[in-house]
Amino acid sequence: MKAKVSIIMGSTSDLPVMEKAAQILNDFKIPFSINALSAHRTPEEVEVFAKGAMDNGIKVIIAGAGMAAHLPGVIAAMTPLPVIGVPIKASLDGMDALLAIAQMPPGIPVATVAINGAMNAGILAAQIIASGDEALQAEVIKFKESLKQKIVKANEELATVKYEYRV
Repeated sequence: MKAKVSIIMGSTSDLPVMEKAAQILNDFKIPFSINALSAHRTPEEVEVFAKGAMDNGIKVIIAGAGMAAHLPGVIAAMTPLPVIGVPIKASLDGMDALLAIAQMPPGIPVATVAINGAMNAGILAAQIIASGDEALQAEVIKFKESLKQKIVKANEELATVKYEYRV
């Protein structure tokens, strides 16, 4: 089984955030790989990875980074594959990472999710792959429906809560 999605993080300290993407991909039964590569400490390895990802069967790359957060953009500059950036809250409440990932120059897009939003990155990767896979598309639709049902159930439960001044 070859990985279709690659999860890359700048440091293993990002794993508690990035494992949420791994869990979603696992739930959707999408094969993935997960590695730590640093745009600053291992630039040659990042280049080898990014330039070889498509030939290795990767369809989507999820890249998480905090602080300077160059990893998603550096990877996006070297591959034609879609890159989803996950800003990691490491300093400045993650705003530095969010802006570094979202503010890419024209021609080098990086889809960017919320700070520490690796779960959404996993869902977006599944949706991208599902655009060419009917069985996976059905699973994504089922997942989205389950989200709707959670809210419907929550509203039903809220209706039973009694407050003195509730109208």
